Amino acid sequence: MSIRLITFDLDDTFWETTPAIQSAETALRDWLAAHAPRLGDFPIEALGAIRRMLVEQEPALRHRISELRRRILQHALQDAGYPADEANGLAEQAFQVFLDARHEVQIFPDVQPTLEFLANHYTLGVITNGNADVRRLGLADYFQFTLCAEDLGVGKPDPHPFQQALRLGDARPEQAVHIGDHALDDIAGAQQAGLRAVWFNPKRIAWAHDYQPDAEIQRLADLPKLLLAWRDN
Repeated sequence: MSIRLITFDLDDTFWETTPAIQSAETALRDWLAAHAPRLGDFPIEALGAIRRMLVEQEPALRHRISELRRRILQHALQDAGYPADEANGLAEQAFQVFLDARHEVQIFPDVQPTLEFLANHYTLGVITNGNADVRRLGLADYFQFTLCAEDLGVGKPDPHPFQQALRLGDARPEQAVHIGDHALDDIAGAQQAGLRAVWFNPKRIAWAHDYQPDAEIQRLADLPKLLLAWRDN
């Protein structure tokens, strides 16, 4: 059966995520130091405790990472003595600072040329557990849809995001393939929903699980050749 739908993970598939998140955390801390001095040197352990409390009270927040970060900031600011309204306003401003910096990613150089080629031959979509927005990164025109765990209320490896992708892409599971770096979320999740799964592994890490991806690539530019080989076979 020919592939007609390709879905992609974003973080650590189109760019390396850790440097952007570290930079965003620094920007957030610097902004808070300048605009919320009462917060002071709020201990990381306290932030972790707030996170655990919020997720325990509302488990769905685990998949709503933007809202979870907002809530953590709101609680921390109120604990530091800011009235609720002021804490909420500061938290929202601080979160936007973080989100802006979080989008300062270095997209891998072969991503856009590969997407441009694939978009002329396949339906493309995004399935992400993160809060990166392809519209802010100049990639939106390549995709027919973007599915975010924050909007769905559930994330990979749950089958629901993949099932939604099949519906939006008007494809059967055997006509679809998902590309991603995460063994559980991307590979196991896609396969359990009936899709093929390609492991993006630029660092050539050894596979360490009792199930196998349908294929492995080190560069996104290798994907068109793989798809052609599948078609010919």
